[in-house]
Amino acid sequence: MRFKFYSQPGPMSLILGLVLLAIHPLVWLAGTWLDPAYDSYGLWVAVLTSMLLLWSTASPLRTPGVSQRYNGFYLLALTAIVRLLGQWLGINTIGAAALAVDIYAIGLLLGLDRRARPLSPGWLAVLFMFALPIERILQRGFGFLLQQISAAGACAALQLGAAPVQCEGIQLQWQGQTLLVDLPCSGTRGLLLLLLLFAAVAAFTRPSSGRACLGLLLTLAAAAVGNSLRIVAIALGLVHRETGGGVDVLAEPWHSAIGLITLSLSALPLLFWVRLRRAGPAMPLSLPGQATANAQRFWSVQPVTGLAFLSACAVIVSLPARPVDIAHSLPAPQLPDRIAAFIAQPGVLTSQEREYFTRYGGGAARAAYGPYGLLVVSTSAPLRHLHAPDECLTGRGHTVRYLGQTGGPIPSAVYRSTDPQGRVWRVAVSYVSERGEQAIHVAQAVWLWLQAPGTAWRMIERITPWELPVDAAETFDSAVWRALDVTPPPHPC
Repeated sequence: MRFKFYSQPGPMSLILGLVLLAIHPLVWLAGTWLDPAYDSYGLWVAVLTSMLLLWSTASPLRTPGVSQRYNGFYLLALTAIVRLLGQWLGINTIGAAALAVDIYAIGLLLGLDRRARPLSPGWLAVLFMFALPIERILQRGFGFLLQQISAAGACAALQLGAAPVQCEGIQLQWQGQTLLVDLPCSGTRGLLLLLLLFAAVAAFTRPSSGRACLGLLLTLAAAAVGNSLRIVAIALGLVHRETGGGVDVLAEPWHSAIGLITLSLSALPLLFWVRLRRAGPAMPLSLPGQATANAQRFWSVQPVTGLAFLSACAVIVSLPARPVDIAHSLPAPQLPDRIAAFIAQPGVLTSQEREYFTRYGGGAARAAYGPYGLLVVSTSAPLRHLHAPDECLTGRGHTVRYLGQTGGPIPSAVYRSTDPQGRVWRVAVSYVSERGEQAIHVAQAVWLWLQAPGTAWRMIERITPWELPVDAAETFDSAVWRALDVTPPPHPC
């Protein structure tokens, strides 16, 4: 007689508890897939992971692996603790990351590595991790470091030529051209795509620890070299264009084509890694009676244990958030009553802006000054509250394109934004700390903040109608700096 675990209260309580824990993180994660502000490909990664799991599960089981099944159960119990931390700290990413542990546990329970079409449960879980919005996390936490690495690699490659190259941080000067390795050029997306490919290949090949480390090092090195080659190709294109030929390598489709070619070249080392020895031969099929007995042993959960677990899960999901990385309570910034010849017309934050900028202690205020708009956000927790304009405006239906950064006394990142009504705006943003530090991207601001946690930062965003001359926008920017008492950094001697 077939064992029906779903007819017994112990196993059913266990399953209901796990579903209860997974609902909120899964809903939040699905929201990141659909929200244009995240620009996430996580939905396709989740579909790929699900298809691979079903593909392997549909093949016969070769050996029972009872101990692995029990390990899977213990891992599912461990995710309850992880989600407790995510719920208590108010960090959705922690709860969503526990879904990857669920994938690993489910893979162990189903014996994916012991089937006729074997897959590694661990690497399948790593593959699912790329369904999370880790690109934003990587950009914010390590984007500035990746900029430095990419600029250093491109500088070293250009120095191999005859023409001299001058490298100052993330700025390269070569043959009369100045190239800035800004945040979009940090190679974050290329790195994640190569790591995703590595995880997918490792799920099939099931490498040993040594081979996995070798493959990971090859992937990281290939990503760094590939992104440096992309910057060098762009520099060559700029020089060639200035000499009277060639195309604009900063415009589409050439900019994306260069990125695609260098990304493909970066994937070549993985082909050599795959040619290494694969996992050992599959073991013989297990008898049907053994599989049934093992399932009965695994699902023999006492009703009291199952109900206790379900009750604990209910308590976890109902706990109020107590985040530890909230900002000190800050009032909304006081905007000037007048800037240049324009009197302030206070504006109202949208619900999305309140969620982004003021939850957990941040302060924000907006106002219009004639045809210009000004938004100021203040916080001592930039990881919580500072967002680039392309994130916020894209979430409101705008089409946003990054244009680069301005020079001048206070550098700014500049975007072109087209709203749903078809109006076009010039958006410039700068980040300024109370210690006088300045940044043009959130990643740089976070990097500086990590060196002095607790420092208050301000995001100063100016919005100008696109049809106004650039000189008018720059004049308004200068008036904003004077009104907000923002002074440029001292020039080096």
